[in-house]
Amino acid sequence: MSLIKWTPLFNPFEEMDRNLSELAPLMRDNEGFVPAIDMYEQADAFIVEAQLAGIDPEQVSIAIDDGVLSIKGTSEKKSEVDEKNYYRKEIRRGSFYRSLPLPAQVLGDEAKAEAKGGVLTISIPKAKKAEPKQIKINKA
Repeated sequence: MSLIKWTPLFNPFEEMDRNLSELAPLMRDNEGFVPAIDMYEQADAFIVEAQLAGIDPEQVSIAIDDGVLSIKGTSEKKSEVDEKNYYRKEIRRGSFYRSLPLPAQVLGDEAKAEAKGGVLTISIPKAKKAEPKQIKINKA
């Protein structure tokens, strides 16, 4: 580790962030890749969109358990030539797993998923909120 000369205009956290962002692709190599996900709310459902370009939808499984959405799958390299002289290799192959806590109660049995144009779209209907119930007291 080298010494860094202190200067009042130097922000040590900037350099730390830069170093970590450079290491991030190296750390991800061991665990496959992590698809980007958007989640938003509509009036009657939560919508989750995941970028899964180049991944066969048959290789993806989706589950909802105890208020958590899980998406997992694999991306296989379909190439006969393994020896290439790469200058840069950023396309990730392997397995992935994402889990997202859902912000409210949902009807997981009624969820629907569709893959189109490399984007997986999952629609999860919201469960109806429990209405307060008035209970009458019976006089004995």
